[in-house]
Amino acid sequence: MPDNVPRPGTDSNDRATLRADCANCFGLCCVALTLTRSADFAINKDAGKPCRNLQKDFRCGIHTDLRTQGFPGCTVYDCFGAGQKVSRETFDGQDWRRSPQTAEQMFQVFPVMRQLHELLWYLTEALSLGAARSLHAEIRRGLEETDRLTRLPAEAFTNLDVASHRDDVAGLLLRTSELVRATVPRRKKRDHRGADLIGARLKGADLRGADLRGAYLIAADLTGADLRLADLIGADFRDADLSGADFTGSLFLTQAQLNAARGDTATKLPPSLSRPTHWGPVNSRPGPCR
Repeated sequence: MPDNVPRPGTDSNDRATLRADCANCFGLCCVALTLTRSADFAINKDAGKPCRNLQKDFRCGIHTDLRTQGFPGCTVYDCFGAGQKVSRETFDGQDWRRSPQTAEQMFQVFPVMRQLHELLWYLTEALSLGAARSLHAEIRRGLEETDRLTRLPAEAFTNLDVASHRDDVAGLLLRTSELVRATVPRRKKRDHRGADLIGARLKGADLRGADLRGAYLIAADLTGADLRLADLIGADFRDADLSGADFTGSLFLTQAQLNAARGDTATKLPPSLSRPTHWGPVNSRPGPCR
């Protein structure tokens, strides 16, 4: 990593290192992961086998046509910058084609790194939340420890207990969420954690400060809904209609969740996220992958 690029946690508003930079990745998501033929992917592909669309320069040959060619799942996936970390730092720029002896280990490290980078995304956001100031010291320690784990040598990832670390971070993020959501005035108890809201009619719903962690909102109608300060970590928005919805200040929303949904120019998003190209006109920030 160049010296002028801050590490996660040095600037709570900076997430540059947590955005996918496909130009500096060896197409790891196109090789390391399993694809199952479905509405999301047009083919079956085993983990460790390159996708048929992966070119010699590690770019996708149908990137601009992924949705029309039967690969909408690829437009939803986000590695949170893990691809370039593994490619350029963990393996010091050795690619799996020219250095095939690195391939198996590289493909094993990548999904673990992706989990750690997702945690960095959430922790960086948590550290920016003023209402959770009493937890900032703990959050920063969690952020620094997670960052340390991402910088371990490749062989250390084999026995890394990521599940245990995720549990620790999850508890901290939940406490952060509770502090922030408690600031919503006259907030009713809206506990929809893990709820089955598939196809739910929530047009114009007041969901301010709601707990929607892990909720199934597939194909839900959320047009014009107010989701300010709602906890959205892990919520499934596949094919949900977010037209005109307000996500201002929502907690732990990711680009992948937005990419899986439908929205329009009236949908209000946090400044750290981009309007997906399939929604129509886009803002100046590019999506997660090129």
